[in-house]
Amino acid sequence: MVGTGTRGRRERLRAETTAEIKSVALELMASGGPGAITLRAIAREMGMTPNAIYGYFATRDDLITTLINDVYTSLADTVDAASNAAPGTGPADRIRAWAHAFRGWALTNPEGFRLIYGDPVPGYIAPEGGAAPDAAQRVCTALTGLAAIAWPHAEHLYSDSDFQWSDFDTGLLDKVRPAFPHLPPAGVALALRLWGHLHGLVSLEIYGHLHTQTMSPEKLFHEELAQLVRSLGIASHG
Repeated sequence: MVGTGTRGRRERLRAETTAEIKSVALELMASGGPGAITLRAIAREMGMTPNAIYGYFATRDDLITTLINDVYTSLADTVDAASNAAPGTGPADRIRAWAHAFRGWALTNPEGFRLIYGDPVPGYIAPEGGAAPDAAQRVCTALTGLAAIAWPHAEHLYSDSDFQWSDFDTGLLDKVRPAFPHLPPAGVALALRLWGHLHGLVSLEIYGHLHTQTMSPEKLFHEELAQLVRSLGIASHG
């Protein structure tokens, strides 16, 4: 009979090895691009036999799916916590907190950012429903929530908007309409515009496109965010 202590050690060792496999996978991506992630390469880096690593992940796609889910969940947890802990309850405070948390997470996890938002892994086939459906929905819903709290202040700016529900993907609408039933199509479009503003500069920074243009990417992001808040007609305190 296997003792509880022995089983506990095995479980701990398995968890540690699994975490190391995922860490090495991201390191390989950082040095060689997404195509460098292979189970054989990871096994070689860790001094394992290829057969041994298959005991942790049956296929490379299983590993990629796990990585995407972990990374996306980490992002969702980070931005949710920041938004919920914003020093004020106004829309400007919430937007600023979410945005700075998003940029901070991306700078801390550049390979993870590239994995979920930039570089497709060659040949990877995601499972039905996506690799991280719950975390992706949380991020999407949170962004729409930012638009929803800003909408009462900004609605008059979009009186000429001609967005209709038919302009959006049904999968997106299935997520956001039940959560924000009073938000009109123009409000959903606003959520996508918020995403574009916040994602654009961060993506340029992560991929190194700003380094030859400015010595202060943080200042650029801060001022873009301040302008975004002003354009919505909401007060900013930071």
